[in-house]
Amino acid sequence: MNEKLFEMNLKKHQTLIWVTLFAISMGIFEGAVVVYLRELCYPLGFAFPLTPIDNHIAITELIREFASIIMLLSIGFIAGKNFSQRFAWFIYSFAVWDIIYYVFLYAILSWPESLFTWDILFLLPVTWTGPVIAPVIISCLMILLALTINHYNRKSENKVKILRNEWILLILGSVVVFISFIWDYSRFLIKNISFDEFKTKSMSDKLFDLSIKYVPEKFPWLIFILGTVVICYGVFSIHLRNKKSFRND
Repeated sequence: MNEKLFEMNLKKHQTLIWVTLFAISMGIFEGAVVVYLRELCYPLGFAFPLTPIDNHIAITELIREFASIIMLLSIGFIAGKNFSQRFAWFIYSFAVWDIIYYVFLYAILSWPESLFTWDILFLLPVTWTGPVIAPVIISCLMILLALTINHYNRKSENKVKILRNEWILLILGSVVVFISFIWDYSRFLIKNISFDEFKTKSMSDKLFDLSIKYVPEKFPWLIFILGTVVICYGVFSIHLRNKKSFRND
């Protein structure tokens, strides 16, 4: 009886198990790449300002990040049965990947030293920076949203949809969080790029010169918190609407 119940639960949650294993493995791979890069570029430990790297390595990193997004989108498409499920599995795998990435780096390099250690979070379309705790918080919200969507999808035979007002909340909150991640670096660029310098240097040369001088100063917590609150409200709206729907049924 217990064995049969175990098999039923395993079958019921097999998609969750396999997507989680995929995301964990991907996070370890991502962390391993960073371990190699830091051994080559930061043998004394990662710190700002950044060490200059060759163009072909920088281009490779951009391609790798783009390929990572395609991989996560692919697993979401394969695992889901409708748009909301595919979206849920995409953000779930993204979030687990991101958290495991930091866990792996801490296990191998004892980095980050704390959750408030600054990191380069992403390079597309511009450089994102922030303390490690910020993307971890967003990853936790993504997992919560994904599990909420998939929970009600199971209860309604995969018929859950995200309504327009809920999409507006989720997208608006995400845009505000995105602004918080690029705020400090953008402020640094605006402060240090003058019109006269464009006469003697190309834009790419100037951005390269500045990137190796950038040291994070202040994370815009108020902007970040505002974005997370809007996202939380969007998640809560999806939960409350579906809960009422099933209660009425």
